[in-house]
Amino acid sequence: QALITLDMSEYMEKHTVSRLVGSPPGYVGYEEGGQLTEAVRRKPFSVVLFDEIEKAHPDVFNTLLQILEEGRLTDSQGRSVDFRNTVLIMTSNLGTQDLRKANVGFNTGDEAMSYARMRDKVNDALKAHFRPEFLNRVDETIVFHEHGKPEILQMVDMMTKRLTTQLESQGLGIELTQAAKEFLAEVGYDPQLGARPLRRAIQRHLEDALSEKILYKQFAAGQIIVADAEDDPENPGKKHIVFRAVEGFVAPSEPPLVGDGDAVD
Repeated sequence: QALITLDMSEYMEKHTVSRLVGSPPGYVGYEEGGQLTEAVRRKPFSVVLFDEIEKAHPDVFNTLLQILEEGRLTDSQGRSVDFRNTVLIMTSNLGTQDLRKANVGFNTGDEAMSYARMRDKVNDALKAHFRPEFLNRVDETIVFHEHGKPEILQMVDMMTKRLTTQLESQGLGIELTQAAKEFLAEVGYDPQLGARPLRRAIQRHLEDALSEKILYKQFAAGQIIVADAEDDPENPGKKHIVFRAVEGFVAPSEPPLVGDGDAVD
């Protein structure tokens, strides 16, 4: 609830910059306040995320300079908004194109750059795009490694929790074998797009196929559905998800509600 997110691709034009602090007097939206200043004024203890900051119009950085230097920002109504209790985070993709070319797929053993070189390359891209007075007011620049296979496998576990909960409500359990997880991680990872396609891969290869089988009542309550990856006979050289059922699913017990139990005189 304390996170304020601003998509900076919405502030690419010069006239959109005023939306951060509010419309000038006499313009539509003047009384509503700025999207940034009003949000922080209402929640002074917050984290402000500027997503893809490099897409913003250069005039946006003039606004941010006041925040970074003085810890405050004056909105269109003349009110001074205190930013001293906020944490500002800016994300950027600058310099990542070359990094992706150097790190393709999960094979990180032949990385062309060490982390230090990777960080230097990103910092060079930042210096080429942002003015020195802006970068000098940024406390820390953190360069993240690309996702490797272990991280993608963890994401598979996280993204299938919703499916687990849905099946539990129908009296069914589900288990993914290591082969199934690795298959989903492989088809859901793209060197250029990262892990973004993973959600679609899980829906296409796991959820849609499973939904069809449940629709035709191929599984019954009390069973555990085991999802595995096997060679696809219709597509030589490729794998697909297969399902089998084993007995023994026990639904997790719900915690007792506060106040349940026998009354005590």
